[in-house]
Amino acid sequence: MIISKTPVRISFFGGGTDYPEYFDEFGGCVLSTTIDKYVYITINKIGGLLDEKYRIAYKKVELCNSIDEIDHPSVRETLRYLNINEGLDINIFSDLPARTGLGSSSSFTVGLLNGLYAYQGKVKSQIEYAKEAIFIEKNVLQENVGVQDQLAAAVGGLNYMKLSRSGYEIQPVVMKNDRKALLESNLLLYYTGISRFATEVLKEQVEKTKEKKVMVELKDIYNMVQEGMNILSDDSVSLIEFGKLLNSTWLAKKKLSSAISNNHLDEMYEIALKSGAVGGKLLGAGGGGFFLFYVDGEKQDFRKKMSKFVEIAFRFDNNGSIIAYNSFKHEV
Repeated sequence: MIISKTPVRISFFGGGTDYPEYFDEFGGCVLSTTIDKYVYITINKIGGLLDEKYRIAYKKVELCNSIDEIDHPSVRETLRYLNINEGLDINIFSDLPARTGLGSSSSFTVGLLNGLYAYQGKVKSQIEYAKEAIFIEKNVLQENVGVQDQLAAAVGGLNYMKLSRSGYEIQPVVMKNDRKALLESNLLLYYTGISRFATEVLKEQVEKTKEKKVMVELKDIYNMVQEGMNILSDDSVSLIEFGKLLNSTWLAKKKLSSAISNNHLDEMYEIALKSGAVGGKLLGAGGGGFFLFYVDGEKQDFRKKMSKFVEIAFRFDNNGSIIAYNSFKHEV
């Protein structure tokens, strides 16, 4: 058996500039971190134990005799991409629900590639896993996706990403341990109660980007990445400014598409601000998922006022996608 373990991510600034429709021409950048919430994938040989060739278990169980019969698009196309024809039992688990703005679908594709390459007795670089996941999602599955989620899931950590037509550059953010710990403790994650398919929410945004209708907003979002970097790296600047900048990027993000927010989300955000949040933003494509809030100082009163919403405790992750267990020892 092989078990891959791949983190999901929180994107602070730069979302929207990580689409080739934008960064191929103007360049993009993102500031994000992975967290200790994971997508786990187990891969095992079926070896004639079942009548069917493939067993794929997630929110449902698929029993199939050919790759063409597999409904799960990422599993089907990744098996095709790697030309794996042996019978396999693939199980998918995650710490958090899918379709909630934390990049879990890309974490899954990265983790599946990592696990299937391990099954073949192969190891690739983290960037290669990310690039191949981007290819499968964007070129094969034709999804409306950027590139930050795959890069974050593969590499892990708190990073600045510089994106261009010529390639991707990832730089770890250097912070003192106590300052990083303070940042981590002041960021609170709350579930909106809404899950959605990101590719559907992003359709309008991608079209507007292609038609150059949101260039001013994307430029502002791009500039906020460097602003956020400056705040984190300068010990003389209060991290409260980071929270305020999250508010600014949320206001800019809402202008990219009518599908990003709605009355429920706007109301939840206003409650958080009145309860003591300095700022925050909806993570991922929009339309639902998780809000990230920056709350300075004591959190007890904020949590009490936000008690009707579900908080998810988290820590930063530094490892990216890993093989947590491998019993095959390259037998295949």
